[in-house]
Formats: sequence, structure tokens, C-alpha cells
Amino acid sequence: MRRFEAQVFGDVQGVSFRAFVAREARARGITGTTSNTADGSVKVVAEGETHELEAFLLQLRAGPRFARVEKVEAVWSDATGAFTDFGIM
Repeated sequence: MRRFEAQVFGDVQGVSFRAFVAREARARGITGTTSNTADGSVKVVAEGETHELEAFLLQLRAGPRFARVEKVEAVWSDATGAFTDFGIM
């Protein structure tokens, strides 16, 4: 199991981005959280199987219909097992 912590930049608040993130994560069996940040970006902490996380990261880069993703920065590490589901903060 792996983990990444990502920051998604662009027009990603007020466009249902966090709901999109949670829906995609749950569909892939990924656990973690997503939250808005003060600088207008969205933070995503995700844990799961490597291949599912890689596909999920591609979805984050694409974003939902009304979002405009400029950049995604992700830092990978080993999973901690801290989550049992995927939540929106």
C-alpha cells in the first residue's frame, strides 16, 4: 500500500472539486481526505494500491468539468493505515 499527499492548484474551489475527488477515490477503493486550503488550492491525502493511486492522480490532473487544474504536486510515501474511508473536510 502507498500514500500520496497532493496539492491541486487552479480554479478548483467552488466547482465541486472535492466531491469529484471523493467520488473517484471511493470508486477505486482509496481512503483518505480532501480539503480546501486558504490559498485557493485543494489538498488530497490518499492511500491505496499503487496502480489505483496512479490512475486517481491522473483523474486529479484532469479534474471535473467546471474545474481548471493548473498543476498538481504530489509527494509519495508508504501508507500509514490512518483512514478507513475517504472524507471531505
